[in-house]
Amino acid sequence: MTFILILISLVLIAIVAVQIGKVSDLTSKIRGEEEVQEINNKKQGLYSFIFLFVFLGGVIVSGAYYQNYFLGFGPHIPASAHGGELDSMFKVTLLLTGIVFIITHILLFYFSFKYSGRRNKRAAYVSHDNKLELIWTGIPAVVMAFLVIKGLDAWNDVMADVSPDEEYMEIEATGYQFAWMLRYPGPDGLIGEKNFRLIDGTNPLGQNWEDTKNLDDIHVDELVLPVGKKVRVRITSRDVLHNFYLPHFRVKMDAVPGMPTYFVFTPTVTTEEYRQQLKDYDEYNIPVNPDDPESPLLWEDFNFELACAELCGKGHFSMRKIVRIVSQEEYDAWISGQASYYDAVIKGTDSDPYKNSEL
Repeated sequence: MTFILILISLVLIAIVAVQIGKVSDLTSKIRGEEEVQEINNKKQGLYSFIFLFVFLGGVIVSGAYYQNYFLGFGPHIPASAHGGELDSMFKVTLLLTGIVFIITHILLFYFSFKYSGRRNKRAAYVSHDNKLELIWTGIPAVVMAFLVIKGLDAWNDVMADVSPDEEYMEIEATGYQFAWMLRYPGPDGLIGEKNFRLIDGTNPLGQNWEDTKNLDDIHVDELVLPVGKKVRVRITSRDVLHNFYLPHFRVKMDAVPGMPTYFVFTPTVTTEEYRQQLKDYDEYNIPVNPDDPESPLLWEDFNFELACAELCGKGHFSMRKIVRIVSQEEYDAWISGQASYYDAVIKGTDSDPYKNSEL
């Protein structure tokens, strides 16, 4: 019924538009084409001016209203050491482009009003204006140079790899349709080799069990990291293009089949501390209405999230994992309670190369 009503409404609108066109044609014949055209030009110019104020007002009001839902604004401060630099670059770019956006739209609709066609008025033809060319070429060039230099500086800082002499932990994230496999090193602190030719039902990553570094590697269902510890994530894909995305940490990197990538970041706030930040914003401290699934979640229910930011198929939406940032003590207790994949699944099976050894 709703579809039928919408369809009828559209048909009626089309009929009204056609009738208005016919009335306009009759009016033109009666009053003269030039006079009617001049009246229409004035109306269109006035309508453009009105639209300008409504449009820009809507942009400003909606931006102010939804600011606390944007990453980098309100309670959504970055949860990583490098996040502030990226947020700063975003805000500067938004400010500069916002100024240009407002100025150009004011001029666009103002000119529509001021220079609407009038009888007995001839348009001025300006072939060239050096001053105007310098202004609208020079200013954007300087602004763009500033943004590019700032962007390159941020890129070089954010994308710098770890050095051999610094302390960090390394984990591995492998995307596949439609989930993430997370692998942690065991007590040796090293991630073992893998080969896609070794992938089978019991070896989803293709780990080479003859490489002893693999024997204590751990597979987990959630991403748990200690706060304040630098983390290097090896990022790979088992099938198609995916994207390793931690929005609150400003981490985003493609997972490309056959081309390993990485990202280095340092969590600066635990999950509990971030929940407290959300609690400090009254608009987030709203009880969940069980009758309304769109109702905001309680701040106690917040969790960091690992998602896939590359459309990878029908099940793309399901590529989510919980991310927990905890204290070093909590992390040590959690990791010590995890069994290696070799011990839990492979050891003693026909796939175990050490089945008959003393290892």
